[in-house]
Amino acid sequence: ATTEIYTFPYTTLFRSGTWVKAKRQPAARSRARVSAGLSPRIAAVKASLEAKAHAKASPVIAPTGTTPVALAYKVGGRMFALLSVRGDEYVVLKCDPHLAEMLRAKYSGIGHRTHLDRRHWIAVDLTSDVPLTETKRLVVHSYDLVFAGLTRGQRASLGLG
Repeated sequence: ATTEIYTFPYTTLFRSGTWVKAKRQPAARSRARVSAGLSPRIAAVKASLEAKAHAKASPVIAPTGTTPVALAYKVGGRMFALLSVRGDEYVVLKCDPHLAEMLRAKYSGIGHRTHLDRRHWIAVDLTSDVPLTETKRLVVHSYDLVFAGLTRGQRASLGLG
């Protein structure tokens, strides 16, 4: 019998007693599974993230699972958002350090959640006191921060000269 343990898309898997390079899952299939059963707030934030120019989503899969637990949104190869699609409803966004301090003081639903630097990244709980319009404004802010930091070469690869 064949034993298969799948891990992250770019790491390895254990098959028939040996470790081999894992194949990347097709993004279209992963996104189709992600879209089913999303809450209205997550769907609204997801639509806002996907509306950004040159933004690409890639699924984040848990080591023991096959369905994505989050979507990492990148522009020019740099991440600007991490949207949870299973479990707790939250989005992690890049943020100006001064603005992040003010937002944490104003809203109880803005804090820190991941291993990312807490000075530059905030986690917005989508079921808390943070209005959806404020969350969408923070998505735009996050995208603008990352896009402004792209090099000339990265902008050229996006077709922006």
